[in-house]
Amino acid sequence: MSQTLPVPQSALLAPVGNLDAYIQAAQRFPMLGEQEERELARRFREDEDLDAARQLVLSHLRLVISIARGYLGYGLPHADLIQEGNIGLMKAVKRFDPERGVRLVSFAVHWIKAEIHEYVVRNWRLVKIATTKAQRKLFFNLRSLKPGSEALSSGQTNEVAQTLGVKEGEVREMEMRLSGHDVALEANDPDSDEAHFAPISWLSDTRNEPTQVIEARESEHLHGAGLQEALSGLDPRSRRIIEARWLAEAGETATLHELAAEFGVSAERIRQIENKALERMRQFFQQS
Repeated sequence: MSQTLPVPQSALLAPVGNLDAYIQAAQRFPMLGEQEERELARRFREDEDLDAARQLVLSHLRLVISIARGYLGYGLPHADLIQEGNIGLMKAVKRFDPERGVRLVSFAVHWIKAEIHEYVVRNWRLVKIATTKAQRKLFFNLRSLKPGSEALSSGQTNEVAQTLGVKEGEVREMEMRLSGHDVALEANDPDSDEAHFAPISWLSDTRNEPTQVIEARESEHLHGAGLQEALSGLDPRSRRIIEARWLAEAGETATLHELAAEFGVSAERIRQIENKALERMRQFFQQS
């Protein structure tokens, strides 16, 4: 993929032709005050004002750039990371509720990181070994939990396994895969597609960041009594689909195809059941 990223021409004084120019252009968009942000979000939610949504997205492009920069150690193009983060930002704007008392910058962090994480998982070749949810946890967290560069001892392996909720054998296997000499971290041919990938730079543990704390509180609120009552009105299959698609932890959301395989139906059928269940829940909340 090229390093060119599109920016709405109406918002720029000159065309954007490369990544540096894009970053400079994104920095020129002014930050929004709390009241202005709330009014724009209301216009978008209540009137489907796309210009209001555009202003919300443009004012937070610098946030995406900042977050994407933290993933450069994976050897993936910065422009691609930014583009994926922008998709997450647009999803956040679409779902943002200005009446919840949380600023968009805090709400959007989760969606931006989630989209970039999925991009890393799809494209970094070592991750193709790590296909289960437990292995993904290991992939993104093992280095930050290791006390040093030496191999984990038996006690340290047990501690990491308990922290991540996985088996000790999985910890040992992932550590071997990521540090063993049988997995090449450099491409033999500098002109091949492999040459674009570099050794991994592990992420730090961000569970105690303020944004993560806010997200946890939001999740706790969503799982309140009202939601549980709405879920209780669904049949078991519909409830399972809603919980897997909308109420799972970040990074563990099930896809339509995964649920289709679980229930032995098509992905389109899962989508239909999901939409019907969401409509029933909306009706419940409107009547309550």
